[in-house]
Amino acid sequence: MKAILCKSYGPPENLVLEEVSSPKPGKGQLLLELKACGVNFPDTLIIQGKYQFKPDPPFSPGGDVAGIVKEVGEGVTRYKPGDHVFGVVIYGGFAEEVVIDEKSCFPIPDGMDFVTAASFMLAYGTSFHALKDRAVLKPDETLLVLGAAGGVGLTAVELGKLMGAKVIAAASTDEKLELCKKMGAEHVINYAQEDLKNRIKELTEGKGVDVIYDPVGGDFSETALRTMAWKGRFLVVGFAAGDIPKIPLNLALLKGCQIVGVFFGDFMLRHEPSEGMKNSMELLKLFLDGKIKPHIHKTYPLQDAPKALIDMMKRRVMGKAVIVMNQ
Repeated sequence: MKAILCKSYGPPENLVLEEVSSPKPGKGQLLLELKACGVNFPDTLIIQGKYQFKPDPPFSPGGDVAGIVKEVGEGVTRYKPGDHVFGVVIYGGFAEEVVIDEKSCFPIPDGMDFVTAASFMLAYGTSFHALKDRAVLKPDETLLVLGAAGGVGLTAVELGKLMGAKVIAAASTDEKLELCKKMGAEHVINYAQEDLKNRIKELTEGKGVDVIYDPVGGDFSETALRTMAWKGRFLVVGFAAGDIPKIPLNLALLKGCQIVGVFFGDFMLRHEPSEGMKNSMELLKLFLDGKIKPHIHKTYPLQDAPKALIDMMKRRVMGKAVIVMNQ
């Protein structure tokens, strides 16, 4: 099979496409013939050795996978060869085949194609876990989403609106903000041109925001935190800006607020898989009811996976980029 390989930590330009041996499923695992794999910001970190875990090279990045069951391992009861499934792996998705745990898979429902399936679980799962479980977002609360046109940011806008919040979307271009409006943002802020703190004060009439969803980090995190309402919740989702901010903890004291970590991968795959499964079923129902739908920025053939990662790092992607194996 063909796979995009990271042979040593570095930028996307160092990745290579090579022929490798097919993996074999172990106990409780499936071998998937992959049709699509979503691109997520952690993929750009894993190949550079900057993520929470560091796989030993050579390995393939990619964790948001969709395909057809090719072979099942010992003890697998829910799936058989030929079934269409999607799910989450830690890495290995930028390849024609991947091994995945049965417990990390879901049947692809009617009406969902492979590209949509590969765009679904990590982005929506992260935002739903963040807003529902970690922030306990309530109707009529104000939600500020930073990096709102990105893969997870856009799902936070969409889900926040569905949960009854007043959504403020912040992004770096007017084009991105137009997309955020279409996905449900009530107000938008171009933080490349506007003063973030002052605009939030204007939009909330001085009250501040109840929940901040921050997948960006960098310079805007502290500024946003200073606009938080009493008993607000600041969701630490990621650091797409590249810098992990150092927050003065007196701000949490003065605001009476919480700074809350969001690590969907560990929630879903290690610590609370049963709760993760419940969330996933709720999200699938929302999709089937026509209430949520991933925004696909672009699809890339497997050999162009490095280009997709470069586009992600240069913030050219609005919504989801997807690697398609047979394109």
